[in-house]
Amino acid sequence: MRQYTHPIFQLVSVLFFLLVTSIFPCSAISAEPAGTLIIFHAGSLTIPFTELSKAFQKKYPRVQILREAAGSRTCARKIIDLGKPCDIMASADYTVIDNLLIPEHADWDIAFATNEMVIMHRPDSRFANEINSTNWPDILLRKGVNYGHSDPNNDPCGYRTLLTWQLAELYYKRPGLYQQLVSHCPPKNIRPKETDLIALLESGELDYLFIYRSIGEQHHMPYVTLPDQINLKSARYADFYKQAVVKISGKKPGEWIIKRGKPMIYGITICNNAPNREAAIAFIRFLLSPEGRAIMAANGQPPLWPVRVTGDAAKLPAELQQIIPLQK
Repeated sequence: MRQYTHPIFQLVSVLFFLLVTSIFPCSAISAEPAGTLIIFHAGSLTIPFTELSKAFQKKYPRVQILREAAGSRTCARKIIDLGKPCDIMASADYTVIDNLLIPEHADWDIAFATNEMVIMHRPDSRFANEINSTNWPDILLRKGVNYGHSDPNNDPCGYRTLLTWQLAELYYKRPGLYQQLVSHCPPKNIRPKETDLIALLESGELDYLFIYRSIGEQHHMPYVTLPDQINLKSARYADFYKQAVVKISGKKPGEWIIKRGKPMIYGITICNNAPNREAAIAFIRFLLSPEGRAIMAANGQPPLWPVRVTGDAAKLPAELQQIIPLQK
């Protein structure tokens, strides 16, 4: 084969390379992601993220995904206090990322899905044939009825339960209802994350469980829907939700964070020290793609689109900025 070594041919080759790389930047022609991808996520994301991971790995078979499910605040503590390696953190409450991880451990936070509070039960739970969205406080306070929720200091579903109870007191105009509900829920009925309580419900130790609607749908369990004024679902009632306030543990011992009622929004980020940043970016791109959003919707967690970004949106990877239609 003839070799073109004349300087003019070398110059043309260099110019052609520069032209190609300017049209197709490195991010667009980078190698397919590979290696281990570590994801910490809320317990309520277990089923949709299982499906997302399987679909993602069909597209990127060189990536092995390790997922750890826990209460969202527990996930954050693994990063902050234990220094555990993590690529992606997905929280049931985007403010967990904003308050605990940004700016030391993450730069930005993408709000990507919603949910709502419900009361899940078994078909044979005590008074299951009577309970509805109006009389549920009276049913739960009956003698012999057991109900539970997750730990507010570990899991957003826990403090959202308490916020729901406060809003119920206001909505139903029943002074003292919040404290009654707190008093009738003993510590043994409170566990680290909401999914820990499903076994107690199924075994009959609990009759009712305050949990996300998506969990009821994913587990094919009956549940009582709550009025939009108290279920933390609707942006329409954001001002009403603000009246409920819960104090939970802060970043350090002795510090506290005040949580006010607000519409329920999930958040996701890539940790600043992510061991596999390339795979993490690819996973979030897949999550936000039409296929990923369809998986979330099919599991009872409607995706937000356009998404919202908190923290420093300018530090979003270019690969994500290309696909995200930001809300103004």
